[in-house]
Amino acid sequence: MLVIPVKDGENIDRALKRFKRKFLKTGTLKRLRANKQYIKPSERLRIKKQKAVYSEALLREME
Repeated sequence: MLVIPVKDGENIDRALKRFKRKFLKTGTLKRLRANKQYIKPSERLRIKKQKAVYSEALLREME
């Protein structure tokens, strides 16, 4: 559970911005979306390998 203490006199917009940043950092939304449907472990591994190949290609291109 996320707890965002709001300080005295702090703007609610700033507190909301801190909440959103913390929420994104924890990865809660990603986990919720991932659990919407079942993905086989082999499929999960294949996707992970594809991402690794893609990021490696980007790194090589930058050099």
